[in-house]
Amino acid sequence: MEERQKKILQRNRTSLVRDLDPSNLYDGLIEKGVFTQDMIDEIKSSGTRRDQARQLVQDLETRGSRAFPLFLDCLQEAGQHSLAELLQSGVPSVQLQPATPTQTVRPVLQPLPVSSPMDVDKNIKYAVRVHPIPRPSTTPTPSPEMEYMRPRLQGRTRRDSIQSYKMDASPCGHCLIINNVEFEPESELSNRKGSNIDCDKLESRFKALNFIVEVRTNLKQRQIKHELSSLCKKDHSQYDCCVVIMLSHGTEVSHNRFPGAVYGVDGQHVPVQHITNYLTGQHCPSLQGKPKLFFIQACGGVERDPGFEVSPDEVEPSHGGADDQTDAIPMSSSSDSLSMSDEPDARVTLPTPSDILVSYSTFPGYVSWRDTQSGSWYVETLDGILEENAATDDLVTMLMMVNHEVSQNSAKGLYKQMPGCFIFLRKLLYFQTQA
Repeated sequence: MEERQKKILQRNRTSLVRDLDPSNLYDGLIEKGVFTQDMIDEIKSSGTRRDQARQLVQDLETRGSRAFPLFLDCLQEAGQHSLAELLQSGVPSVQLQPATPTQTVRPVLQPLPVSSPMDVDKNIKYAVRVHPIPRPSTTPTPSPEMEYMRPRLQGRTRRDSIQSYKMDASPCGHCLIINNVEFEPESELSNRKGSNIDCDKLESRFKALNFIVEVRTNLKQRQIKHELSSLCKKDHSQYDCCVVIMLSHGTEVSHNRFPGAVYGVDGQHVPVQHITNYLTGQHCPSLQGKPKLFFIQACGGVERDPGFEVSPDEVEPSHGGADDQTDAIPMSSSSDSLSMSDEPDARVTLPTPSDILVSYSTFPGYVSWRDTQSGSWYVETLDGILEENAATDDLVTMLMMVNHEVSQNSAKGLYKQMPGCFIFLRKLLYFQTQA
């Protein structure tokens, strides 16, 4: 798509997300060759009408030079004439409100804008502070910062206030393991020798944690999506948790939520953020408020980490095997854009990604090591930590143990690996263990 056309879409993104009805466009976009059926399926899986509209506009920017005029044709055919005219004009529609005379200018406290968690401190620092006129009083005057503060808990510490997820259903929930070992020659991906060892360990481990475990082997991209869709459609109301484990080759992709993607045996990848999207409370109501756990044994990219020198007291010597291999594939393009300039929806009682944890075998952008004889470093360590500590420690604490232990390994006496996770849990999670 031409840069000029991309800028028109970007300038009008808010109007498009607010007013566009994607469902009336899908057939036309497929017929005109703008998108394939797989691409449309991914857009449909992104969520609400606004989410689908947002994803469609983002993906449209990645298509060819004829995509823009064909999109306008589809808008006209679907009766969405006002949006077609808006884009044809190339100028964003702006309605100016007449100025209202003011009698007296008084400072007004404004709420903080919607922002990411990383920006909260910054916003508070630069928020407008309006200081009241001091009056004689025995009661301290609340500071302006109280507008942005939550009431402090009386009589207990913050740690005491953290609850634990209910995890006493029997069985506890479903656990889906997708184990891709043998890849089609056309994919140009090597077979993942040693992955069956990982799969057997995790199948036994989660059965011991009282999960219903289902294993699927050597799935193509479409089959992966089908299994995730089937898991999403199950009734989880009688269960307390859901687990998805992906064992495959991986790659680095552009993203706006969770990084990385995993490959089907046909060489087509599924972004991790699409994998998690199947089980959000929005798409799977019977899992609302319940923990959704994703464990990804795949590379996050192609970089090999040589580590850095530290004092001998800070490391516990450990070495990988002679047959260490990686699950790395070069960075792939993705339809997802980092641009999120339109306003997000604010209609649910819990944030969309709440109660989700995604544990990666390696840092985004780096390879993940697998021993052909004993399995991957990450899975071997995770299995051991769960066996030894699940009865006493919560999941996040155990994943920290996994991070530390894997970081001590070395592949070929040189390369390192650093697991990590994205944590959107609201409570502590303790697995069921056998007495």
